[in-house]
Amino acid sequence: MTDVQVRAVVESRGLDLEFDVAAGEVVALLGPNGAGKSTSLHVIAGLVRPDRGMVRVGQRVLTDTAAGVHVATHDRRVGLLLQDALLFPHLSVTGNVAFAPRSSRAAAAHWLAEVDAADLADRHPRQLSGGQAQRVALARALAADPDVLLLDEPLAGLDVSAATAMRKVLRRVLARDGRSAVLITHDLLDVLTLADRVLVLEDGRIIESGSATTVLATPRSRFGARFAGVNLVDGTAGADGVLTTQWGTVWHGNPAADVAPGQSAVALFNPAAVAVYRDKPHGSPRNTVEVTVAELDSRGAVIRVRADEQPDGAPGLAADITAESAAELRLAPGDRVYFSVKAQEVAVHQSP
Repeated sequence: MTDVQVRAVVESRGLDLEFDVAAGEVVALLGPNGAGKSTSLHVIAGLVRPDRGMVRVGQRVLTDTAAGVHVATHDRRVGLLLQDALLFPHLSVTGNVAFAPRSSRAAAAHWLAEVDAADLADRHPRQLSGGQAQRVALARALAADPDVLLLDEPLAGLDVSAATAMRKVLRRVLARDGRSAVLITHDLLDVLTLADRVLVLEDGRIIESGSATTVLATPRSRFGARFAGVNLVDGTAGADGVLTTQWGTVWHGNPAADVAPGQSAVALFNPAAVAVYRDKPHGSPRNTVEVTVAELDSRGAVIRVRADEQPDGAPGLAADITAESAAELRLAPGDRVYFSVKAQEVAVHQSP
């Protein structure tokens, strides 16, 4: 079991971050496109040389710009699995897996069995489905006996059943071998089933970190909230769980213990807790805002109503209502409506 330490500054890509991965831990990197996720993996793999930084895996220093150290990619004992399996078309499945450094035909047979692909040994890549090709690519990465496995959206191009099978294989292999891994994904299921810890990147910097459970339940960043499917409003904390936005809207909620008046804070609430009205409601809901409907999305028996982005550029608030309610309201993009949520449904936390 091997830990990983990364410190990297890549000026041309706006990357400036530092993080570690404990031995046997799976860390998920989340963030919008261009946030620096893939560049971070490429620094670990040795495909990108940072302007300043250090990469250490266990006791081995792979990159140290101050000391002039840069171990070649093929000597790093780092496995990289991408969305494209990148199998050699002229080699059989066994030949592809045996091609990995430190592999052999015996090792190829072992790892093909480990990823439930032993029956594919004699096939060629053109004869494989997307899910089968990814299992073979995983076997090839593992056959090289890497100290750390880098996963750059390896399930993104798979259908639901193939992705489910691949997650099962990854979870089993990572848990059994205690191999450290860094995962890039845009899929909530990948985080729920594979990740121990989450780092949220934005503009090349880490803006939020924590256990997968904590970040998904109580995200502190805009991207984290959108990824977890909850609403987030930025503002300044006041007394008794009051949050005031930059544009003067006041939200009432339940403050966490770490929130102090005058601090930057966020209000979080579930779209299912939001009621939608044509006319401004009167009565118990203490939090009511007028919004413009941006889009409607059918989710089975639930309709998600997404509002235009907030005045500070944050993602628009969302409400989940029944199809019957949506039909009665006769909603359409461009309509002005009111979103209301009770104070007890709003949690106020300190900003990251």
